[in-house]
Amino acid sequence: MKMKFLSGGKLQMNERIFVPNSNKEEKITLPVISTFIEHKSTKILFDTGCHPNVYIEPEKRWGQLAKIMKPIGDFNDNLILNLKKNNIEPTDIDLVINSHLHPDHCGCNEFFINAEFLCSFEEIEVASKLDAKTKGYISHEWQHPMPLKGIKEFYDVFDDDRLITIALPGHTPGSIGLQVNTDKSGSFIIASDAISLERNIKHDEIPKNAWDGDLMLNSYQELRKLENRGFQLIYGHDYDQWEILKQTEQYYE
Repeated sequence: MKMKFLSGGKLQMNERIFVPNSNKEEKITLPVISTFIEHKSTKILFDTGCHPNVYIEPEKRWGQLAKIMKPIGDFNDNLILNLKKNNIEPTDIDLVINSHLHPDHCGCNEFFINAEFLCSFEEIEVASKLDAKTKGYISHEWQHPMPLKGIKEFYDVFDDDRLITIALPGHTPGSIGLQVNTDKSGSFIIASDAISLERNIKHDEIPKNAWDGDLMLNSYQELRKLENRGFQLIYGHDYDQWEILKQTEQYYE
C-alpha cells in the first residue's frame, strides 16, 4: 500500500466560521486535500477537491455558495493536474470515496469515468432532497453517470482491515472518514471536515457550518480515542498541517 496527499485547490472563508471570537472581517485560507492510495493494484481517491472551472467562473459553478466559500489561488492548482504530476491519469482511478458531497470534496468526480464511487447512504439521501442546495449540496458536482454505491457507517473496502470507512457525522449527516493502515508509516484517520482545523478538536469548537454540533462533539470523542490508540489524524482544512503533508514527496507506505 502507498498513500500520498494532493492539493485539490484553496478556499477563503470568514475565520469566525471556524474560530470563535475572531474579528468578523478576518479571513482564513483553507487548503482542500485529496488522498491518493494504491492498494492491491487498485488506485483510490478519498475526496476529489474543487472542480477546476470554479476558479474561472465561481458563481456559475457554485452559485451563492462561492461568496461564502471563495475559491482562491491558481487555476492550475487542482487535483487533475496534481495527479498528472505524479504520472496518474484520471482514467487510471478505480475507486473514489467521498467523505461527503459538498462541492470542495467531490468537485472533480466527473473526471474519473472508469471509477466506482462510494459515499454513505445517509449522505446520498440528504444530498438528493429538494432543499439540498440550501445545505451546501450542488447536484451537478456529484450526480454523474458513473455508479454511486451507498455504504453503511463502517465499510472495510477490501475486507482486509487496510482501508475502513468510519462514521463521523456532525459536519453533515452522513460524513465519513477513512482509516488507513499502512505497513511502515503507521495508521491514519483521514477525517475530512469532521475536523476542519486542529484547534477545533483540541478545544471542542463547533464550526458554524456544522449540521449538528452535538454529533460533531461525539465524533471528536471517537477521534480522540483513535488518536490515543496511535492513529494520526489528518484534518480537513488545516493549513499548518497541510504545509507539512505537502512537503512529503515520497509516498507513505
